[in-house]
Amino acid sequence: MSLRFKEISLVAIGLLAGVTASLHFSALAEKEMPLPLPVEELRAFSEVFGRIKSDYVEPVSDKKLITEAINGMLSGLDPHSAYLDADAFKELQVGTQGEFGGLGIEVGMEDGLVKVISPIEDTPAFRAGIQSGDLIIKLDDTLVKGLTLNDAVKRMRGKPGSNIRLTVVRKNEPKPFEVNIVRAVIKVQSVKSKLVEPGYGFVRITQFQEHTGENLASALENLRKQNKAPLQGLVLDLRNDPGGLLTAAVGVSAAFLPKDALVVYTEGRTDDARMRLLANPDYYLRGDKADYLRDLPGEYASVPMVVLVNGGSASASEIVAGALQDHKRAVILGTQTFGKGSVQTILPLGNNTAIKLTTARYYTPSGRSIQAKGIEPDIVVEDPATATFDRTLRLREADLDNHLSNSQLKPGEDARHPQRKASDKEEAGEKSEIAEFGAKNDYQLNQALNLLKGMSILRGK
Repeated sequence: MSLRFKEISLVAIGLLAGVTASLHFSALAEKEMPLPLPVEELRAFSEVFGRIKSDYVEPVSDKKLITEAINGMLSGLDPHSAYLDADAFKELQVGTQGEFGGLGIEVGMEDGLVKVISPIEDTPAFRAGIQSGDLIIKLDDTLVKGLTLNDAVKRMRGKPGSNIRLTVVRKNEPKPFEVNIVRAVIKVQSVKSKLVEPGYGFVRITQFQEHTGENLASALENLRKQNKAPLQGLVLDLRNDPGGLLTAAVGVSAAFLPKDALVVYTEGRTDDARMRLLANPDYYLRGDKADYLRDLPGEYASVPMVVLVNGGSASASEIVAGALQDHKRAVILGTQTFGKGSVQTILPLGNNTAIKLTTARYYTPSGRSIQAKGIEPDIVVEDPATATFDRTLRLREADLDNHLSNSQLKPGEDARHPQRKASDKEEAGEKSEIAEFGAKNDYQLNQALNLLKGMSILRGK
């Protein structure tokens, strides 16, 4: 592992603070100002600052004005750049442990309101029926309009067992409605596995956390023991997985790829924004841990695989799906993914604060940009229960204000709803629900199993 990579921790994290984003930490002191400061613009800023201090109807502290100015600078760039105060910076650092307090929803900001990206499986918000695309307009008696995303997240966080009342606006609902949710310590089980049929394993990854790679290795070993023989096929479920640690995504990919195969690479303006991440312990282990893939049964390097994805599969999920697809290691089945393909750098500012700045785009091994487009499945299979919702209401990267463009999109290509023409006017009424784990009525899972069985027959012949 190069010294450069040892100095950089690459992550892709969202957890209640927006769509998951690929991040790496860097010291601000290492950066030099490439250009002189714009004197005229700074003079205008100073004049506005002075006017507010002297003429605003109420006294405003210098700290508040400077903080809001920084917020405005960053939020105006793209949906993922942001200022992190001390609390937000701390949550970013500890959030990948798989345990945090709150409701269990991925959120972003739209037109000054909190927009639900996705509820996290097995959390209070999920059980209360919160759906992707919901707009939260009030938190208890406080209007969301006027709050920053960090302020809204702070209000949603709280002591486990305490209650919060959300006022929600949902398309096709005639008026806003209230949802009461009891806060809890959110413990996300990132890997679940099951032998759905003799010879066929099913693994779901709900989020890419610090121990996801280790948990995946254990799950695969357990499936081998349960089956008492090499598996004939494996389904990897990344549906509605919003992302997480990039190192975990590389580790998951490495479980199924040849050693040193390219998993993902990044392109940006600076040297440290240009990287190539390989299926190698140097790129997926954090610290001096032992290689959790070292003793993985060799069959997983070649077992027939199907990867399930949908519009809720984002960031790290798209990296895994793209890598396995480009290396022709798995068949990707489902619907087009979210399209989160940018990298954010965490730049500490002192006083335990930082900025999260978009510094690069990431690309699949064959050079495809995921940004604002996503991964196209090899076989498009919609879930009949959620098909109309996914086509018309599912929130995607391309729907977010100020999202980065993708020069690889063809003229007229609809990045927001790739499975339909822009002229379609369908009305959506279905919910975006995650099927019960390994359920017999999971349509997409059944299609994946049918495909694997067909592949097994062909191999036999």
